Amino acid sequence: MKSLEKMNQHAMTWIEDMMHELHTDNADRAMHALRAGLQALRDRLSVDEAAQLSAQLPLIVRGMFFEGWDPTGKPLRIRHREEFLALVREKFGRDDVAAVDLVRALFRVLQRRISQGELTDVMMGLPEDLATLVSGHGDRA
Repeated sequence: MKSLEKMNQHAMTWIEDMMHELHTDNADRAMHALRAGLQALRDRLSVDEAAQLSAQLPLIVRGMFFEGWDPTGKPLRIRHREEFLALVREKFGRDDVAAVDLVRALFRVLQRRISQGELTDVMMGLPEDLATLVSGHGDRA
């Protein structure tokens, strides 16, 4: 039972990070945002890169990452920021958090929680205008 509690604690740190980044006290909203952002990112990454990123996620967060995944046809051919933000909005299915804010929050969490090398690999796989957005140098969308 202690291992399950520890897994929940690890996942909760990620959700709490999202709550902080999204300026909300709603854990459900933060969890859905985390899942939507990770799944959109997963679908844009190569299968190998998605697997490498998942290895650094807590077990429960990894489950959200892979939930409903079909690696056929991946990575999605998303070449522009707006296409990625549309995918995030689709996966989030809510309108109480702007997709651009969700993506920025996700990458701030990733920056704290995964290795710099893995984050660099993930960033290199993104369209340039999206990488600029999440690195903090892009304009608001």
